[in-house]
Amino acid sequence: MMTRFLTIVLAMTATPLAGATLELGTPFRDHMVLQRDKPVPVWGWADAGDDVTVEFAGQRKTTQANPDGTWMVRLDPLATDATPATLTVKSARSGGPLTVADVLVGEVWLGSGQSNMKMMVKSSASFAQERAAANLPFVRMFIETSNAAAEPQSRGAGGWHVCSPATVGDFSATLFFFGRELHRALGVPVGLVNSSWGGTPIQSWTDESVQRNTAALAPYVAGLDRDAAAFDREAARAKYEKALAAWPEKGRKAREAGKPAPRRPTDTVEQHDRNSIGRLFNGKIAPLIPYAIRGAVWYQGEGNARGASAMFYRHQLPLLVTDWRGRWGDEFPFAWVQLPNYAPGSDGWMLVREAMLESLRLPKTGMAITVDIGEPTDIHPKNKQDVGRRLAAWALADVYGKPVSARSGPLPAGNEVRGTEIVCRFTEAEGLRDRDGGEIDGFVIAGPDRQWKPATARIDGMSVVVSASDVSQPMAVRYGWAANPKCDLVNAAALPASPFRTDTWPIGDAPGTAR
Repeated sequence: MMTRFLTIVLAMTATPLAGATLELGTPFRDHMVLQRDKPVPVWGWADAGDDVTVEFAGQRKTTQANPDGTWMVRLDPLATDATPATLTVKSARSGGPLTVADVLVGEVWLGSGQSNMKMMVKSSASFAQERAAANLPFVRMFIETSNAAAEPQSRGAGGWHVCSPATVGDFSATLFFFGRELHRALGVPVGLVNSSWGGTPIQSWTDESVQRNTAALAPYVAGLDRDAAAFDREAARAKYEKALAAWPEKGRKAREAGKPAPRRPTDTVEQHDRNSIGRLFNGKIAPLIPYAIRGAVWYQGEGNARGASAMFYRHQLPLLVTDWRGRWGDEFPFAWVQLPNYAPGSDGWMLVREAMLESLRLPKTGMAITVDIGEPTDIHPKNKQDVGRRLAAWALADVYGKPVSARSGPLPAGNEVRGTEIVCRFTEAEGLRDRDGGEIDGFVIAGPDRQWKPATARIDGMSVVVSASDVSQPMAVRYGWAANPKCDLVNAAALPASPFRTDTWPIGDAPGTAR
């Protein structure tokens, strides 16, 4: 599947057959990190039929460019190497040679999602201290800068940046703090590929055809199509241009009044196109395939946490993971950040959290639970250090087999009604306790009337026994079931338990959400 996809994508923007110039794929730039211990695809464009040779680390691979000008070789698995080296590409008649300098070999991870993945280190907590400690030349980040596209693209844009006090401010904070933990623990070069965009929904990051061919998403895709048909591009463009023309004068008046300048008006046409089904996959993911990576981390969900959109996330996240893996031809490890606590969040906020929890059924997946480190009034919490550490704890334990205090917070693992009580079992629950040593908050219980009552909870080993004096026939339990819940169940490593519910009853503003 991956090979066929790559052939199609490369062909869409291939160099013309005559007069072609030797060219490398988007990620192959100075300061890059190549993935160790895996075959490493290297690809690009040349004159049709031209002989192309790639040389690196004592290897020499030659191939012939296809009739459409595309070519690819695969380097044999490479050993870890922190000594800067040069990758060279030569051709018989397409020009060159091309050289990529300062290349390291280590661990490579892709990070994607919306604004909380895009959020930079300079906007995170304790930036002055982080900048001062950022002399980490073996940590590099490729910042992908392409735009959305209507069709899958072969060429993208961006470049690799060596971590230093001068550059780290523009790094994705979540991805950087994750990668820094890996570098510290593994002692190898770490390459981080950041392809993210604020305010975007998951449907834009997944291939359009795959979504249209997924029966469970048919109602949602039909709704997106209706919205697209109803969008008045001319009216939206005229409104934006009028607002943009008035913006400088509004800024001047705000400055004279000693008030903050208004934000630049949003181009709703560009926003609509960017967020349309498949557009960011086409523009910002397709050009990276099949660059060799160890795995991927994902921080998104806010853009789908409203109304009926939230009920489909349980299908969309597994689809994205499975589709990306298929296109890379590699069942690589994949983890995501569960939505943090946020007071304005709606019922959909909890449904997206639940979808993330349920998606752990996929093999080689993990989740950073962040219900305790959000900021109730800020959708962009600044503590990205703990987000990165929690993602890294999972990766170090599951991907690299390293000892960690805990790879995750407690996860629900089944429940059982016993008379007037419900026993909730957990995994990742060694040392299960209340964070502050008091009574456990966050549990509610309901009987046949489906009326939720505050519950008493007591710990029994790696289980929690839940009951309420006014619920004699308990049927279901919920824990932390609020956008900004008061909940304090943790394990010995002080990592929080994931919010969950044992019922499948419809939820508030997202009707029909019963599973």
